Amino acid sequence: MFFYLSQFLSFLAMPLTVVLIMILSGAVFIRRKWGKKILWTGIGLMLFFTNPFLSNLALLAWEHEYKSFEEIENHEIGIVLTGVTNLSKTAYDRTFFNKGADRITHALQLYRMGKIKRILITGGQGLNPVNPQSESEVLMRFLIMTGMPESDIMIEDQSKNTRENAAFTKVFLEKNSIPMDQEFLLITSAFHMTRAKGCFDKVGLQTETFPVDYYSHDIKFDLPGLLYPSPDSLSNWHKLVKEWIGLLMYKVAGYI
Repeated sequence: MFFYLSQFLSFLAMPLTVVLIMILSGAVFIRRKWGKKILWTGIGLMLFFTNPFLSNLALLAWEHEYKSFEEIENHEIGIVLTGVTNLSKTAYDRTFFNKGADRITHALQLYRMGKIKRILITGGQGLNPVNPQSESEVLMRFLIMTGMPESDIMIEDQSKNTRENAAFTKVFLEKNSIPMDQEFLLITSAFHMTRAKGCFDKVGLQTETFPVDYYSHDIKFDLPGLLYPSPDSLSNWHKLVKEWIGLLMYKVAGYI
């Protein structure tokens, strides 16, 4: 019930949903004064949400600050949250990465640099699996292919959301007699780190954050970025609003 309520609220609050409702409502009631106001407000919001410069400012304000590899202390275990592969495309001899591949590639780099000694990947099949593979298994095979010893890779492959990532990771650590009084390195997308960190704090796991997979970029002033509408900007707002609603719902449910 909680999941479906969260999804419904996300749908209603999505920028594109709001804009379409306003434009369609305004068009239907165009002969009325308030109808015209709604229509023009919807058009104005569409220009706002498709502006690359404004969407980048919002991302810069929300995403966790970048950390260099050098400033990260050494940790025994780096915890990687999944959500970086396309499991909808079935293949058993390769990995189809999506935008979030930084989560696992930067974790591998941290391992090669000696910043972490082992990698724990947490994440299963998601909520609507189309094949028997879990994402943790897919990423483990990728790491082994790169030459990383299987003995340094651990997987938790039952979790379906961020809350379960934290809760099931704790159970995994308990079952494998891994000390939980240590600090773990939490690796996930910069826009998702606030919710992830909150969930791990809630279950009592101490973490240092290592945000990756940035959607924002350095501020620059150019004509396309300032004036040209972009569907990518609308997509970025979609991700932000979805994350904000997820964070709100997690707070209401007591997950963070």
